[in-house]
This record gives sequence, structure tokens and C-alpha cells, in this order.
Amino acid sequence: MKAIVSGGGSGGHIFPAVAIANAIKARWSDAEILFVGAEGRMEMEKVPAAGYEIKGLPIAGLQRKLTPQNIVKNLQLPFKMMKSRRMVKAILRDFNPDIVVGVGGFASEPTLKTAAAMGYATLLQEQNSYAGLTNKMLAKDARAICVAYDGMERFFPKEKIVFTGNPVRADIERMNATREEGCAEFGLNANGRVLLSVGGSLGARSINEMILSHLHFFKENKIQLLWQTGRWMYDDAVKAVKAANVDEWVKVHQFIARMDLAYAAADVVVSRAGAIAISELCIVGKPVVLIPSPNVAEDHQTKNALALVDKGAAVMVRDAECNVQCLPQVQELFENQGHREAMSTAIKKLAVYGAADKIVDQIERIVK
Repeated sequence: MKAIVSGGGSGGHIFPAVAIANAIKARWSDAEILFVGAEGRMEMEKVPAAGYEIKGLPIAGLQRKLTPQNIVKNLQLPFKMMKSRRMVKAILRDFNPDIVVGVGGFASEPTLKTAAAMGYATLLQEQNSYAGLTNKMLAKDARAICVAYDGMERFFPKEKIVFTGNPVRADIERMNATREEGCAEFGLNANGRVLLSVGGSLGARSINEMILSHLHFFKENKIQLLWQTGRWMYDDAVKAVKAANVDEWVKVHQFIARMDLAYAAADVVVSRAGAIAISELCIVGKPVVLIPSPNVAEDHQTKNALALVDKGAAVMVRDAECNVQCLPQVQELFENQGHREAMSTAIKKLAVYGAADKIVDQIERIVK
């Protein structure tokens, strides 16, 4: 078995891609897997860390904010696309895969488009309830489209759709870490209350700024905060926590690799409403305040969040109201054990297990 897995840009694309690769290796121990990503993006670091080889393409996304600098970047895009497609042709001829899997993100468009044109079998994995532009364009040539939400025939040919759920990291799907282990990992008191804040792998400005402006809330209410800031806010967060003298209550991390331990430590979670984050939260069953990102196509994170809210499985706060509404919702959850338990029960009912294996079932069917 030889497979190319392409896409990335954020953890929401990279973690499912790695989970699919791991499931391929589990089924075919001698499988050869090559990733194709975008130069300078997160996958170029995270994929090698997971033990896989990756080739980078000079591809980038369209800049929608038309500053002079961004206009220049947009003018360069056709040349970057042509160069990327030439590179993909060489990669495909050299590697000669049995299957090419696209998970969304900049690199998947030139990779899967070129692969299909050269006669290679392709498979798409769409994480969100609202399909991304790249996957909608690639659907015509794909042999199968693996989805995690109902109603995806709005975007894709019905006969190609397979409901698999979203692949999540194996340590989260197994989730055998204890609260004590989680608290020990992050220097937290296992007898105290713990809030986990994650704005996605790249961070979330509104969530981070809300926390920065309310650092004393955690000390005053005796709530420990485990805070993943992302790269851009990390230095400011470390300085602010030190200046406010709340180091004992607020633990700052740029990126949390052991999310299984972070989830195990947490009593309540504040999170963006990305598809992979929601898939993980359903498995770990933690009460969650969801703050959908407003900077996504067709506001799909709000749709993701409302799917949980409608079932009593989450609380949602709109991004624009985050600074005022988020912490009161957090406080209510900490003070109302019955509400926390009801939310945990409801969100666990939405969990989908074994998604990566179901996707590999489709890969095996296509290759055979």
C-alpha cells in the first residue's frame, strides 16, 4: 500500500490526516505514506513530528483583505499554483501511490486535481458541516467522500458520500488518562477546579483577549486555567500572567501536544467550534462553552456549535459577546453540578468512534 495524504494549514486538517495515516499503517504494516503540504504552514512541523515524510508546495491561499501587500500576494498565486502542479506531477511519478487522500487546506487542491488528471484514485475527507471550497471543487473526480455530518448531499454527489465521522487523535479516542495524571502534567492542583481554554491550534484572538482582560477572575474564583494561546499571543500572555501575579492559577502554553492529559485535567472547556475540536469534545464528554470563529466560510462553526446546543450538549457564546458573556457562563457551569453532568451525558451521545478505520475501509475498497 502506497498512499499520499495532502492538506493542512491548521490542526483541524493535520490531526485527521495523521490519524488516517496511522490507521493505514495499522492495517498494512509495510505501507509507504507520503504527506504533501504547503511550505511555511503548520503541517511542515507537525507531520515530521508524527514520524512521516512531507513534501512542501509553494502554494498559498487567496488574501481577501486587499492591502497593497496582499494584492501582490494574490497576483503571485497563479504562478505558485503552476509551480505546485509541476512539483506534484514529479512527486506522483516518483512515488506512484495507490491512493491520494485530501483532507482540505491549500495543498490538497493542486495535489488531488493533478492526481485525478493523471489517473490516480482520490478520496476526500470533509470535516465540517459546511463543505470547504477546495473539497467542493475536487468532489467531481473523487472515488469517495468521507463526511462527519448529515445533509452533505447539498455539496457532494450523493452516491459518493460515506458517513465515517471525523478521525481524532488515538490517545483521545482511547482516553485512558486520569485527572491526577493530567493535573500532574501541567502543574495543577487535582483537588481544585480546572478550566481548559483552547482556541484551536493557531490560537483565537477574541478568547485570548478576553482572558487577558480578566486574569484576576481566576484567582478570585479559585479556578485554575490551563490556557493554550497559540503562537501569536503566547509571549504577551506569559508577561501578563507574571505581571498580574496569577502564575499559581493560570498556566500558559503556546501549544498543548498531550491534549488527552489536558482534557483529563479539565472540569470545563472553552473552545472554538471547529469540527475536529467538537469531535474530540464529544468523545471526552466535557461540559463546554463554544465560541465559534466568525472568520470561516459560511459561518460553519456557528452551525457546528448549534448542532450541539440544540441537543443540550454545549453552551454557545457568540464571538462578538465573548468578552462579556463567556466567563459568566463558565462560572455558572462550575457552580451548577447538575448542569455539568447533564451536558456531559448529552455530548457523549454524539461521539463517533473508529472514524479513521472507516475511512481506511473506503481506501481498501477503492484500491481493490
